[in-house]
Amino acid sequence: MAEGERRPDEGVLDRSEGFGERLLGVLLDRAHEMPPQLIAPLIAEEVARVGGRDVSILLQDYGQLVLVPLPGRRLMVGEPEPIGDSPAGTAFLHATTVEVPQSDGIRMYLPLLDGSDQVGVMALTLVAVDDDDRRLLRRLAGLVADMLVTKHSYTDQFFFARRREPMSLAAEIQWSLLPPLAMSVPRVAVAGILEPAYDVAGDSFGYALNEDILHVAMVDAMGHGLDAATMATVAVGAYRHARRADIGLSEIYTFMDRAIAEQFGPDHFVTAQMMRLNITTGHLQWVNAGHPAPLLIRDDKVVRQLAGPTTLPVGFGGEEPRISGQMLQRGDRVLCFTDGLIEEHEAGEEQLIHWVNRIEHTEKGVRAVVRSLSHALKQERGGRTTDDATLFLIEWRGAAADHLALL
Repeated sequence: MAEGERRPDEGVLDRSEGFGERLLGVLLDRAHEMPPQLIAPLIAEEVARVGGRDVSILLQDYGQLVLVPLPGRRLMVGEPEPIGDSPAGTAFLHATTVEVPQSDGIRMYLPLLDGSDQVGVMALTLVAVDDDDRRLLRRLAGLVADMLVTKHSYTDQFFFARRREPMSLAAEIQWSLLPPLAMSVPRVAVAGILEPAYDVAGDSFGYALNEDILHVAMVDAMGHGLDAATMATVAVGAYRHARRADIGLSEIYTFMDRAIAEQFGPDHFVTAQMMRLNITTGHLQWVNAGHPAPLLIRDDKVVRQLAGPTTLPVGFGGEEPRISGQMLQRGDRVLCFTDGLIEEHEAGEEQLIHWVNRIEHTEKGVRAVVRSLSHALKQERGGRTTDDATLFLIEWRGAAADHLALL
């Protein structure tokens, strides 16, 4: 017997291509060199293979108010769908498939998940739906999400769809700095939001999950407009550089402080908060550089501030900061925010706590909570703000994730 040949009695793996593999494989094979403008007809073609029609790709607008249809050949382009009150919005916020019976079939709304970040929603209509359809379409939606994220990096097509009003240059800079607005893994979930979405300047946040440590930073640069955006850019860049050098929180503060002082001089500053959460143990550590203290939320209500020693804002050359710590319980949430969220209210932080307690009882996921909270507080301000108002919410779950690595 020649080397490498199988004995007649040896089991043979079935490598034949089934319908589902062909469907996903064709999409994957053709997508590598596909220009962005041909993604839409390719998706519509693949959906048609399972009997689907009236395909729409809905992307979240920058203000997190509506899901906007992506224009494209063979896609159905209708009116934007409100995130807070529509089947598409439900699928988006809760990362779950929603099925709506219609006279001519079933309208399906499938969340487009890139990792755990919700990119948008894919909507389509089938005459009837069974479990095989659901499984295949769920996997197809995942592949479509990955394609959209990949193509997004070298086209403005998706930006044009998401933008609902003119955006300032400062806001353009800030949006380019941000990581995905939400992340969810078994042990931890995070979500953030920027207001005003189209004119934000000095506010920004960043995070990274490295092994068992979640790194988080929130910054608020003084002033408004392009100057503030430039300072925030340097502060976030300095934070990332220091974080990737794997140094301690105090050393990260010192590095950021020196970067701002050297670049902008003694009259400019950035308030900042840097955190590290061990997602295995729930041990949270932070350094506060002139920033509002975060809130600890437990059992759907604010239990206290995470107050502690503070140092001077970044750029003012403060003393080496003291590191604060807190052991979280499973299900605890930590809400970080900038002062623009509270400074225009007479009640200030009391107003914020009131709305947190109220919304925590009505919304479940971290993404839904920060979105509802930001919009409720903006409504209380009459829909206007004279300063940036940013929220970032962390939920420690403490669940194990090893099962995800097993086939």
